[in-house]
Amino acid sequence: MTETVLFEQEGRVAILTINRPDKMNALSEQVRSELLAHLERIAADDALGVVVLTGAGEKAFIAGADIGEFEGRSPFDQRWAMRSPRIYDVMAGYPKPVIAMINGYCLGGGCELALSCDLRVASEKASFGQPEINLGLIPGGGGTQRMPRAVGLGQAMRLILSGDRIGAAEAKEIGLADLVFPHQELRAKTLELAARIAAKSPLTLKVAKESLRASERLGIEEGLLYERDLFCLCFSSEDKKEGVAAFLEKRPASWKGR
Repeated sequence: MTETVLFEQEGRVAILTINRPDKMNALSEQVRSELLAHLERIAADDALGVVVLTGAGEKAFIAGADIGEFEGRSPFDQRWAMRSPRIYDVMAGYPKPVIAMINGYCLGGGCELALSCDLRVASEKASFGQPEINLGLIPGGGGTQRMPRAVGLGQAMRLILSGDRIGAAEAKEIGLADLVFPHQELRAKTLELAARIAAKSPLTLKVAKESLRASERLGIEEGLLYERDLFCLCFSSEDKKEGVAAFLEKRPASWKGR
């Protein structure tokens, strides 16, 4: 069985590349399983601070689920295939920052996986969409829930009900992409951003992510109280002491991750 997810490391950044360019990097069961295994290992590695997810080749980030696996499945078969832990939920709850480096087609399950990441950095050649409606299906990887939170209900309705694709510029305009770069600059710009993030305190990054993600499920009053509690909790960390001391002493901080 060939390896469908490749691992690279640049400094404190882990790069995971879905390696099925002949299938437009479609999310097969094997891809999902290998992604989960890599993410589990990276989470436990203190030398790695940020994950960048991308697709092999020049055409696709992830062009969707592997539709060939759907044929002949009963509802019970499909329910088993969608058992927890699901890659979308693992990515959304991951303790380290995850950046989707979107180099081409970002469709269906690929768009849903990108929505599960913390940041979406796209090539100007990228295109986005949820075409499941054209197969007599709806998004099943969180698209009907995460898309409205990212772009608003109206835009999510348009994309999911029509199955239309949009380009990178429009995706950025509506909030589906966070940054867009010329195609030839995508990797360098994404890894520059990832390295800047990875240079921060690992502990504080985790706490900041937890507070930000809480905004998706909490009302403003509850969220502000939660943020206040996490802010105060940071005062117990060695990294807060180091960060403040480094600022006052006008020197770079040396983070401990504690």
